[in-house]
Amino acid sequence: MHEITTVAGLSKAEAYQEMNRQLAGVLAGERSALANAANMAALLNQSLPGLNWAGFYFLQDQELVLGPFQGKVACVRIPMGKGVCGTAAAARRTTIVPDVHLFAGHIACDSASRSEIVVPLVQQGRVLGVLDLDSPQLARFDTDDAAGLEAAVALLLGSSDLSWFSRP
Repeated sequence: MHEITTVAGLSKAEAYQEMNRQLAGVLAGERSALANAANMAALLNQSLPGLNWAGFYFLQDQELVLGPFQGKVACVRIPMGKGVCGTAAAARRTTIVPDVHLFAGHIACDSASRSEIVVPLVQQGRVLGVLDLDSPQLARFDTDDAAGLEAAVALLLGSSDLSWFSRP
């Protein structure tokens, strides 16, 4: 059992360093991508303030399909190139949207969401899916979040067997 310690009172960069240290401990010795993604979603939801959704979509047959998450019931399938998740996956780069209502083609799974950050899961040049975080706060995410979440994704990719998500 892992006890998650608070990151309250730390700078955002320090909070991500501490959270990612804890994530490394949670992932240690476990190769199941499904288990690791589930625990990572829970850790993110528990550690980061101001979220209303944290989870994964995995690429299957040119669609992003819902994976482990914490939050309200979510959209199950997102076409590549559509919405914030599909756009980030197609572009293969982290996408920060300060106001999702101003994002052309936004897919509203939860009307309470106001801002979003999506980090693609790219391994050996292939997009395997995305990490998606939503917030009811406008402009909740910034470059510190991007750096911290990209480091968390790197930990997940390095610790997990994601080969079963990887389809040609």
